[in-house]
Amino acid sequence: MNWMAGAATAARLLSSRFPGSRHGTPALPPSRLLASGMLAAGLSVSCLLGLFAAPPALAQQPASPPLAAKPAATIPPEQTFNIGVVRQIPELPPWVAPLQMPPDDLGIAGAELGIRDNLTSGRFLKLDYKLTTETVPTDGDPLPVAQKLYDAGNRFILLDVPADQLLRISDAMKDSDVILLNVGAPDDRLRQEDCRANVFHIVPSRSMLTDALAQFLITKRWNNWFLMVGRTDADKLYADAVRHSAKKFGGKIVAEKVWDYGPDARATAQSEVPRGTQVGEYDMLIVADELGEFGDILPYNTWLSRPVAGTQGLMPLSWHETMENWAASQLQSRFFKTTKRLMRPLDYQFWEGVVAIGSAGIKTRNSDVKTVRDFMLGPGYDLPVFKGVAATFRGWDHQLRQPIVLAQPTNMVSLSPQEGFLHQVTPLDTLGFDKPETKCKFN
Repeated sequence: MNWMAGAATAARLLSSRFPGSRHGTPALPPSRLLASGMLAAGLSVSCLLGLFAAPPALAQQPASPPLAAKPAATIPPEQTFNIGVVRQIPELPPWVAPLQMPPDDLGIAGAELGIRDNLTSGRFLKLDYKLTTETVPTDGDPLPVAQKLYDAGNRFILLDVPADQLLRISDAMKDSDVILLNVGAPDDRLRQEDCRANVFHIVPSRSMLTDALAQFLITKRWNNWFLMVGRTDADKLYADAVRHSAKKFGGKIVAEKVWDYGPDARATAQSEVPRGTQVGEYDMLIVADELGEFGDILPYNTWLSRPVAGTQGLMPLSWHETMENWAASQLQSRFFKTTKRLMRPLDYQFWEGVVAIGSAGIKTRNSDVKTVRDFMLGPGYDLPVFKGVAATFRGWDHQLRQPIVLAQPTNMVSLSPQEGFLHQVTPLDTLGFDKPETKCKFN
């Protein structure tokens, strides 16, 4: 038997361990050796059995119940943001050369980039963004087009239309569940006495632009200005904003003239412009020429050697194609990759309008108009606009507060607000109409 073999083996081990002749002690008798071996074998077997035997206490414990499954996290339903665009093609002046014609996708390309940027983050949160664009001819009516977009389910509509048309659309939709985003009309009255509660202004107002320019000129100590005004209503409104900025920041308009030479003066600029600019001493010639009738021929043709700023020369803009700082080069590259052209201010304003909705959607994860509107006006909203600081909306007139670029045609010069122009809330509110200045009263 196996246990007897184990006993014999144990006996031999004991015999070798206690040999009598080697250590001078008597050897164990065979009977003692056999008994010792049997004892050792029994202990070995007991130890082995003990290793594999379950402890009595553990064997008597009942099996643990299975863990209860945790309830699955609630996944919000997919939210779709339907964004519409209405762009009315402006009338181009006759002096625009064929190579200066604006691209067919001006503005629209910026909105399309905004949709792609929104989807980059939104798709992980089950947020979908869809864009529908409509173009209206110069003599067309944008109101029925905007209404058609609303009826098709677009609750966020970008408008690039004249101020009067924007007011018509806003008033027609005042009882509708919609947010209108003004991306093209800089008129100050839309932020003042003609403000509307359902309109958010993406494009900077004229006062924001001229305030940005005025701050830079005051910083450079170019305090005395010669104002040259064009003949259109838009030129007169720009001139009004310049006068307001001069009063606000301490500039002095020492001379003012209305351009009355017509576009034909382009051919005789070297003779016409010097005569028209003999007005005495000044530091800066500020031009108000939004259509570009004469502003481009003023630099280097004035009677005195003075810089030109305003709608031409050193221009205050929402964006410039040479912007690279604050990761702006990333935005420029993404735009160029798909359009094969540079991003213009109107492209940027369309992009801002679309991502303004996208940013609110990512934070709220809700496409409800009231939810989005309340968040856009709340303290938790900010919009990265690649200009150093985040943009936010003013509660008193729904204007997007943002830095303004100062640039010449081929280079960015500065960014306003300028250092040293302080404000109790944010320096961005030094540009445009601050809360104490507002005439806006939402109905």
